[in-house]
Amino acid sequence: QVQFVESGGGLVQPGGSPRLSCAVSRSGFGIANMGWYCQAPGKQREFIASITRSGTTGYADSVKGRFTISRDNDKNTVYLQMNSLKPEDTAVYYCYADIITRGRSWGQGTQVTVST
Repeated sequence: QVQFVESGGGLVQPGGSPRLSCAVSRSGFGIANMGWYCQAPGKQREFIASITRSGTTGYADSVKGRFTISRDNDKNTVYLQMNSLKPEDTAVYYCYADIITRGRSWGQGTQVTVST
């Protein structure tokens, strides 16, 4: 069984810098890639960032230079440091983990609202 605990979302002022965390428990299965997607109201879920087990990262163009993804393999946790937030970054942010032999699993999502 795979369980996720996401945290770090909430109401943030424009220009703010929250950090999202996503801890994964997976009952003995290994984790390959991890990452984040977001979904704004009325829009499809879209890719934000990914990170391999060895630390290779990838980013959507919209967040390059503002967001940083990292992970702690010992804690099975992936992080998303968000900087210079804009109102258009408002969305539910979902983490995922590619569980070896089980495929991709998703967290429950955490709301990030950028507003004054």
